[in-house]
Amino acid sequence: MYPSPNEPPKYSVEGHPGHHVPTSGYPNPMTSSVQAVAPPYPASNFQPHAAAGKWSTNLCHCCDDPANCIITCFCPCITFGQISEIVDRGSTNCAAKGTVYGLLAMTGFACLYSCFYRSRLRGQYDLAEDPCVDCLVHFFCEACALCQEYRELRNRGYDMGIGWEANVDRQKRGVMVPPVMGQSMTR
Repeated sequence: MYPSPNEPPKYSVEGHPGHHVPTSGYPNPMTSSVQAVAPPYPASNFQPHAAAGKWSTNLCHCCDDPANCIITCFCPCITFGQISEIVDRGSTNCAAKGTVYGLLAMTGFACLYSCFYRSRLRGQYDLAEDPCVDCLVHFFCEACALCQEYRELRNRGYDMGIGWEANVDRQKRGVMVPPVMGQSMTR
């Protein structure tokens, strides 16, 4: 019934090209035979780079999105506002959170505020606390951390420029934009 340790598992899913799901170990109660199990997501939304624990891009790959990198360097409150609106799932306004961030930036405490949102983002997507704890990442590399969080949400299918409500509306209409892969992810 179970494959031997030396035998590789058998993979196939009919009707889903490019997706491989182990077929061994899934008995069909009607026929007592083994059958393939289709993945619980549409084939067009499969994102292998978004595996649990892994960020889609590294912390220092800010130049993968040069426009966001420049905006974040000169006005990080814009990037933070966009991130916070998506992480809060629309319960807060991009402009309001960006303004609070800007005011805290004048006092030097913006990194403490933004590290809270990095922790929430990691919790929502089961991401690793990488390369070190969130507060240290934001204290020493604030712009890089914001850029990485922005890219992570964008790579997960969010259009960061339209806000939470428009993203939800777009998903309800079935308009799914494939994730944008950074140049570092291509081969």
